[in-house]
Amino acid sequence: MKKDDIKHIKQLLSEPKSIVVVPHKNPDGDAIGSSLGIYHYLKQFEHKITIIAPNDYPDFLKWIPSEETVMIYDSQTEAANLLIEEADILFTLDFNALNRIGNMEAVVTNSKAIKIMIDHHQQPDGYALYTYSDVSMSSTCEMVYNFIVMLDDVDHINADVATCLYTGIMTDTGSFRFPSTTSQTHQVIAALIDKGANNAQIHNNIYDTNSYNQLQLLGCALRNLKVLPEYNTAYITLSQEELNTYNFKKGDTEGFVNYGLSLQGVVFAAIFIENQQEQIIKISFRSKSNFSVNEFARAHFEGGGHINAAGGKSDLSMEATIEKFMRILPSYKHVLNL
Repeated sequence: MKKDDIKHIKQLLSEPKSIVVVPHKNPDGDAIGSSLGIYHYLKQFEHKITIIAPNDYPDFLKWIPSEETVMIYDSQTEAANLLIEEADILFTLDFNALNRIGNMEAVVTNSKAIKIMIDHHQQPDGYALYTYSDVSMSSTCEMVYNFIVMLDDVDHINADVATCLYTGIMTDTGSFRFPSTTSQTHQVIAALIDKGANNAQIHNNIYDTNSYNQLQLLGCALRNLKVLPEYNTAYITLSQEELNTYNFKKGDTEGFVNYGLSLQGVVFAAIFIENQQEQIIKISFRSKSNFSVNEFARAHFEGGGHINAAGGKSDLSMEATIEKFMRILPSYKHVLNL
């Protein structure tokens, strides 16, 4: 972000404003962590600030400080629309295209508020007046930390801010094992621990809360795992019937796709999850090395994300979606077999 932009934003925030923070649809740890991190930072300056998430998010995120203040657009639409229409400033976090916020897209697009984007996904749209975009960053939470530092407000990173930002960095880096984890990331993590983030407790709150049904669903997913050695690829399918059998709740399949990628020799993994309510197959892609699942998802499954982690969707049936996936793979054989 340019120095002039930081100067202008600092001036904007010098007096109390009405601020709305928006994460992407189906928010994950980075989206909720960055939103609540900036919430705890800004509320120290007497701003009126509200986080409005497009829809609900997993229970394993519902311990983060002040999580209970998050407004859910799909169930509080009228009140949320009013807040957006009256906002002076809109922060959009962890996404860079307004079609990523579901039913909120129109009201946010039409809002006359000053829009500030903070995001680390590729190919950002140009909707924001101020854009902080860096695809090399591990997470939006790491960027929010840097944003606060750029505003010369590191002293306002308290234990609540630190806890929120640590959560998002930890989840988006796969507990610091993904290639996007840099030495700078570890320096930020160290600073957040010094500011009061309880790293062991945060990890426990996110990863050590599995229910019996979640583990049974994981077993089902692993039974459905298919390996395509000729393409160094693995994929998992989960039907709506299978989800129902194990009382699926939002977030229960988090991380399942990584089991396919953990297999020796596999460089490309996918999980296909049926969602009858939305009449789509939701897809997550993961890869190793230089195979870009962002480009793959954009080209074939109306999605995108990062080089090694992306998402997409299909309006076809599960069977037809897998057939499409299998038809596409041969054209990538030369890059998957390197």
